[in-house]
Amino acid sequence: MVDRLESKPHGRLRLWPVVLLRVYTGVFFVWHGISKLRGGNFVDGMSNFINGSLDGSFGFYRPFLEGVVLPNASLFAGLVAWGETAIGAALILGLATRYAAFAGVFLMANFWFAKGEAVLAGSNHDVVWMVILLVLGLMPAGKIAGLDDGLSDRLPFLR
Repeated sequence: MVDRLESKPHGRLRLWPVVLLRVYTGVFFVWHGISKLRGGNFVDGMSNFINGSLDGSFGFYRPFLEGVVLPNASLFAGLVAWGETAIGAALILGLATRYAAFAGVFLMANFWFAKGEAVLAGSNHDVVWMVILLVLGLMPAGKIAGLDDGLSDRLPFLR
């Protein structure tokens, strides 16, 4: 799709909404990731949240939360905070966009499983973010006003 756009001078210009969605999503993730890194004790906040959500989490996910996440809360808190920040920065820059988007889908799926909300629940923003990130990952979002465009010739895994 992007290869066809290169022959049309204004082809990429029509795709500005993709850039807007990618950058907005990136800013959202960076904002939340940095706030977790700077905002005091995220480890306790995450542990309290998980303990409060255990009864509502999906049954298949509860043993993972109790047996792996809670005993290693400081590790997982760091992974969440740095993961959100890195995913957001990559999306803003359009660098390794597909990988960042799919990592975001994985992160949001884990949030959703921990909360256990229905797919169409009005408060379930995790699934909405998963869909947005899936769309960004399935299309060449980083090749539209992003670093993936210039680097994909030298780094084939970015294609």
